[in-house]
Amino acid sequence: MKHAFAWLMALVLSAPITLAAEGKPMTTEQQEVLKTITSMTTSFMAKDIDGVMATYEDTATVMFEPGQPVSDPDTLRAMFTGMSAVDPVFEFGEHEVFIAGDTALHITPWQMSGRAPDGTEIGQSGLSVAVLRRQPGGTWLMVIDNPHGAQLLASQGS
Repeated sequence: MKHAFAWLMALVLSAPITLAAEGKPMTTEQQEVLKTITSMTTSFMAKDIDGVMATYEDTATVMFEPGQPVSDPDTLRAMFTGMSAVDPVFEFGEHEVFIAGDTALHITPWQMSGRAPDGTEIGQSGLSVAVLRRQPGGTWLMVIDNPHGAQLLASQGS
C-alpha cells in the first residue's frame, strides 16, 4: 500500500494538471473542453446528429444505459437519433474540468426533461463523466462518455 501511494503521488506530481471547480475561473484549455461538451448537448437538443457525432472520436464509447457500453459508430448514431425524438432539454450544475497533458476529464450533474411520442413527460438525471483527448489540431473530442457516473454509488446504497 505504501508503494502504491508513492507511485500515485509521483504520477500526480509529474503531470501538469489543470482543474476548474467551485466557481474558480476556467483556463482557455478548460473552456475548449467545455466547448466540446456544450457543442454535443446543443447539437443533440437541435436533433443535429452529425453535430453530435462530430464531438466524439471514431472509436468512442458511450454508456446509454449503465453497464452497456456502445462503441460502434452506426449504433451510436442510431441511439442518438432515437433519443432525440423525446425533444430533450438539458440543464447542468457546475462543471469540473481536469486536464493532464492531452487527456481531460469533465464531470457535471445533469437533468433532462422531454416528452415521449405519446405525450408522456420524461425526466432523468445523473452525473456525467466524460474523458476527452486533445486532437492534433488542438480541439478536444470525447473518448468515453458516461452520463450514468453516479450509478456505482447508487448501487452501493450511498
